Order: sequence, then structure tokens, then C-alpha cells
Amino acid sequence: MAPARRWRYGIGALLLGLSLAPAADSGESAEGLTVLSWGGAYERAQREAWFEPFTAETGIPVEVERYDGGLDGLRRAVASGEVPWDLIDMTRSDAMAACEEGLLEPLPPDLLAPAPDGTPPERDFLPASIGRCAITHTLFATVVAYRRDAFPGQRPTAIADLFDQQRFPGPRALQRTPAVNLEWALRSFRVPRAELYGLLSTRRGLSLALGRLEQLDTIRWWEGGEQPVEWLLDGEVVMASGYNGRFFDAMIHRNAPIEILWDGQVQEHETWVIPRRSRHPESARELIRFTTSTERLAELARRIPYGPARRSATRRVTDHPETGQDMRLHLPTHPLNADGAIVKDEAWYARTLERIDDYFRDWLAAEPDE
Repeated sequence: MAPARRWRYGIGALLLGLSLAPAADSGESAEGLTVLSWGGAYERAQREAWFEPFTAETGIPVEVERYDGGLDGLRRAVASGEVPWDLIDMTRSDAMAACEEGLLEPLPPDLLAPAPDGTPPERDFLPASIGRCAITHTLFATVVAYRRDAFPGQRPTAIADLFDQQRFPGPRALQRTPAVNLEWALRSFRVPRAELYGLLSTRRGLSLALGRLEQLDTIRWWEGGEQPVEWLLDGEVVMASGYNGRFFDAMIHRNAPIEILWDGQVQEHETWVIPRRSRHPESARELIRFTTSTERLAELARRIPYGPARRSATRRVTDHPETGQDMRLHLPTHPLNADGAIVKDEAWYARTLERIDDYFRDWLAAEPDE
């Protein structure tokens, strides 16, 4: 059988890993903080659970700028000596790479607050959450969601169904990045989770994964986290990768006819980092301490289902404040959802980031356009 032609949509001229766009003159007070975060439902939850209470308690205003990942803008800003951001909400793999490059401020070991019962943070936080330059606050998952009405008979139950266009026909939406796509492609061949990154370290493994992606008839490549949700709601795709919190928000606030496929979810740490040469490092550290307290992490998880990095916070997660949904059942870290999860090897990505990005970018460039 001849290889299926794959159509590429989206902003084809953009390179992998959107860089940080310099913030425009915000007019904030000299004591204010500029935070880079990811927009959408996630940012709204952060404002309600974190930023507004922080300002009410300290008097320090917080302005949020949009961030879609990557280190290019941070590299340029640090090199120029003009860093317009005080705090960045960054994936741990990017944070590890940035720390190695000297782009981040080291964080003091006594920064974090103990749990309400006095448990020290090093025992309360999940393993590997406290780094030299980054503190994990939540664990999110990249998952596949699908339209229920696209598959009225049998529905997807395994990540391999993403690649099964005989039983589940229709366009897919995937993030324009090698991360997660490569893992899913190998899992569709039943490669054990423990062997994924060893195989991806070889040219054979990369070729196998990219060859699987090439077999999909239609892929729309997304870059902003809101895009796959909108494409699903508009019926432009029938299956899409995306962040579990964004899909949840669409399901409860927009009555979206979609379901999350938890099998193969790729869990990742989301961290706070302070860029080198930040204008207000002391206030930035104060915001980190505030937002990573047990109470604040639990309040965020009540609004958007990302797993708190503290055990004490997970025990305090209750219902969604508007809908009454039991948020514990929607966390990627809940045992019912975590069965079959892939824990992203962030150290592997930090070591191989540039090489894997280049390899993926070259592969995209070689693929036929519409």
C-alpha cells in the first residue's frame, strides 16, 4: 500500500518551540510583577486561585503575559541584559535546559513553606519537584480527546486508536513538537513505556515514530493550547491532543461533546522559574512561596484539574466552585486516570532538546504541503 498523503495545516512558517515575545510597556508599578503563563482557562484559574489573592495580601500587582513555551526569547533577553519578565511558568524539561545554560536564578533551599501540619516541604512535595532553579507546582497531562458524535459505535479506548483510521476515521490535531507525539507513535507499536526513551535515543526509534505519524491522512498542527479545543468544537478534527485542563474546561463550561482518552497520557511537571536578571527577584520568590502553599495549590486544582505537587494539597482538593464537580476524579494523577500514563523523561528532553527539535523540524519541512 502506498503511504497515505498527509496534509499539514496551521502556521507552516513557524519553527518548533515558539519563542518568548518581549512584553510591551505594561505601565505596571515599579513594585509590580510580570508573569509569563499559558493563557486561557489555565490563566483564569491562576488569577482566581493565586494572583488576585496574592495582590490582596501583599499589595503587589501581577500582570500576566502570554507564553507558549521555548527558550529562544529568554536567551535573547538575558544576553541583552533587558529581561522584561519576573517569573515564568515553564515546563520542567525547558527549565532544566535553561538552568544548565545559566538563564535562570538559583532558588534558595528555604524558599518553600511547610505543610499546615508542619511537614517540611522536602517531604511534602512529590519526588524531584524541588530543583536548583525550578519548583514544580502542578502536574499536567497531554492527552487525546475525541468527539463523541464522530464515533457513535465503538469509541477509542487506547492510545493506539489515535493511529487507527480504519476504525476511527477523520482528521487529527497534534501539537507541533516532537514531545508526546514520538512517545505515542512508539506506544502504538506496543513499545513498553520503560523502553520508550532508550529507543528514541536511536535513529531507528525516531524513524519508526515519525513513520507512524506519516501514516495519518490528515494532521492539523497546533501551537497555542486553545487551538485543539476550538478545532474539536468546530468539527474540524475528530481527535486532538491537548492539555487535560483545557478539555475539562470546555466540557463543563461549554458543554463540549468530547471525551478524554486517559490511556497514554503524558504527565509532566509545570514549574516556577525566575529568569536571570529579573527586575524583582525578591517579589518573585514571594509569589512562588505563596502559590506553592498547600492551600493555594488545592485552590488551583479545584478550578482546573492539574495535580498539586504537594501531597497535603492533593488531600484538600474538593469540588469545583461553580459546577460542584468532584475535581479529584479529573486529576491526571488520580489512580483511575494514571493507569497507563507515560511519565515524560524531562531529563532526556533537556539533554536532547536541540537535536530532537532539529530532527523533527527537518522531518516537517520534508513532508508535502497541501
